[in-house]
Amino acid sequence: METNGHEHVIEVTDLRRVYGGGFEAVRGISFSVRRGEIFALLGTNGAGKTSTVELLEGLAEPAGGRVRVLGHDPYTERAAVRPRTGVMLQEGGFPSELTVAETARMWAGCVSGARPPAEVLALVGLEAKAGTRVKQLSGGQRRRLDLALALLGDPEVLFLDEPSTGLDAEGRRATWELVSALRDGGTTVLLTTHYLEEAENLADRLAIMHDGLIATTGTPAEVTAAEPSRISFELPEGYFVGDLPPLGELGVAGHETEGRMIRLRTRELQRTATELLMWAARAGVELRRLDVRSASLEEAFLGIAKNVSAERATGTTTKEYAA
Repeated sequence: METNGHEHVIEVTDLRRVYGGGFEAVRGISFSVRRGEIFALLGTNGAGKTSTVELLEGLAEPAGGRVRVLGHDPYTERAAVRPRTGVMLQEGGFPSELTVAETARMWAGCVSGARPPAEVLALVGLEAKAGTRVKQLSGGQRRRLDLALALLGDPEVLFLDEPSTGLDAEGRRATWELVSALRDGGTTVLLTTHYLEEAENLADRLAIMHDGLIATTGTPAEVTAAEPSRISFELPEGYFVGDLPPLGELGVAGHETEGRMIRLRTRELQRTATELLMWAARAGVELRRLDVRSASLEEAFLGIAKNVSAERATGTTTKEYAA
């Protein structure tokens, strides 16, 4: 279980989940998560993210494959795994008439070695709401309460299913800081999210699921590197695309035009931008509305979804679905 000095605390091998009627929500995926790492599981609605996380949490038995969390099967050895993990579901179901503090104390009674409830409420910024009834909380405040209860047992492994849904920008940033601090303290975090900015900011590594399979995995930088960077600008008056240096020599992989605007796609951003600016200097022209940017995780995400859908429509398959 040791790789480069890091213990794999989550190991998933050829995992499958099938629902009644034969629907296969998870179709044979493999990945691992190291101790002290934040791993993000991304995907469109119905991709299989939550179905996968529920298997890792031991809430259901896999239809096939193997899951190990902290060296144990989370379903058949639940008693060995559950006290060492924290779970934040997409939506909590707390008694609406209890106060925040009462809810935390009730939950602490179900957790082995629980931290003081006031301590976890302070961690998520709810100390001022301790006397407020749950039904009076905003959606974002309820999500913070969900997170506080997941932290009561000081877990070694923390599962976060859409942790920042319903939070405003300030609450989302505060949650990111807290999750990063937990990782820095040695907690292993597996999260699902629809916010790609969240994955870019938090994840050490990530996997993108599509249609029950893993389409790609790696660091955010590795995943985005698969997509070309972009340069766009307005052609100078009197100039046309043919007046530019040969695009192939600039490292351009493709281009589109819209009126006077031209958009270049390149995997050699620095070389392409340098050569283009040198050409403009020699020609004595200004490239107005110039915009140079690397590929984003959103572009990689959308590109993967589009490519996989196209391959399925034509009956072909990707060269690597499972990672």
